[in-house]
Amino acid sequence: MSEEFTVEIPVQYRDLDPQGHVNNAVYASYLETARVDYLEDVLEVAAADISFVVATLEIEFKHPITKGDDPTVALWIANLGESSCTMEYEIRVDGTVAATADTTMVHIDPDTGRPSPLPDEVRARMEPFENVDPSG
Repeated sequence: MSEEFTVEIPVQYRDLDPQGHVNNAVYASYLETARVDYLEDVLEVAAADISFVVATLEIEFKHPITKGDDPTVALWIANLGESSCTMEYEIRVDGTVAATADTTMVHIDPDTGRPSPLPDEVRARMEPFENVDPSG
């Protein structure tokens, strides 16, 4: 059975726009927080040693997040390729999806900066999070 990885992210006052909603740019930061926690917790890679770069990022906004909300970011692996993976996300507040997103992450060789195959140990740790059905 595939798993999703979740992280609770507190809304900070600085996250808000003049209308009291979390600013659209902050959503990308929430995704980044979840992604880094996933890489550190699941892959057991220190943030300074992460060999992935974001190649694409797409966010679809569904409902505003406001001060006092307690968003949770869920992520899973939608596609595990040779040197890349697609991560999908849901930002949820009280069970309601506030936004969906996906990123294409490319594994790079830190010496050359070029794409490189996912190491077997990285692939093995990512596989349990592949092909999650977020609807349950």
